[in-house]
Amino acid sequence: MNDVRPAPPLPARPHQRVTDDGRTVREVLSYSRRGSRFTPRQAAAWEAHHEAWVVPDEAVDAPDFSWADVFGREAPLAVEIGPGIGEATVALAASRPGTNVLALEVWRPGVAEALGRTAEAGLRNVRFCGVDAAWLLEHRVAPASLAELWTFFPDPWHKARHHKRRLVAPRFAAVAAARLAPGAPWRLATDWAEYAEQMVEVLDAEPALAGGVVERWPERPVTRFERKGLAVGRTITDLEYRRV
Repeated sequence: MNDVRPAPPLPARPHQRVTDDGRTVREVLSYSRRGSRFTPRQAAAWEAHHEAWVVPDEAVDAPDFSWADVFGREAPLAVEIGPGIGEATVALAASRPGTNVLALEVWRPGVAEALGRTAEAGLRNVRFCGVDAAWLLEHRVAPASLAELWTFFPDPWHKARHHKRRLVAPRFAAVAAARLAPGAPWRLATDWAEYAEQMVEVLDAEPALAGGVVERWPERPVTRFERKGLAVGRTITDLEYRRV
């Protein structure tokens, strides 16, 4: 009698992948984890708000996991990948009180800073999670359910040998497109011209998306990171694609 064992579940840990024979191997990622030291202000914000507004990594492994439970309501879902310290997150969530805004960020001091900004703005429609964005979109967001997707200034991994780590790649584009509701936008911005060209090439090739380079999205605030790019002479490129 054959001993047939069920395949192990894919882990939500952002640094692991499971092979067909059950071995856990390190995954190629679109980001690297930075330092975790808090300033006193960040520490206070984390202590005050993380239990209510930060989704623990292990929570997404639960078989009955749902975003309605996380947010305490049923509402359209918008996802921001890599919000940093939450400058755009807070501005966009404030103008969308009827939308659940999920910010995916692995840099914990940035999350702590964003928690403070969220509290200062009096928002209750924002949650944060540190699980790998590619994994989460594929496994914890239902197809055709996203109202909006935002990817502002993802790591350009500008060295040629690191280009494989860029987030905007064909496989991720296919997953992201499949999660967007029909007509829903994916808005992107970068201050690296060569990465902007790659984004256009990748997203133009995805048959479920239509769009391209657009004028600067007025709703997107000028963040600290963007100001640094402008200060050294980089050109900011905004893109908008929609699910067809």
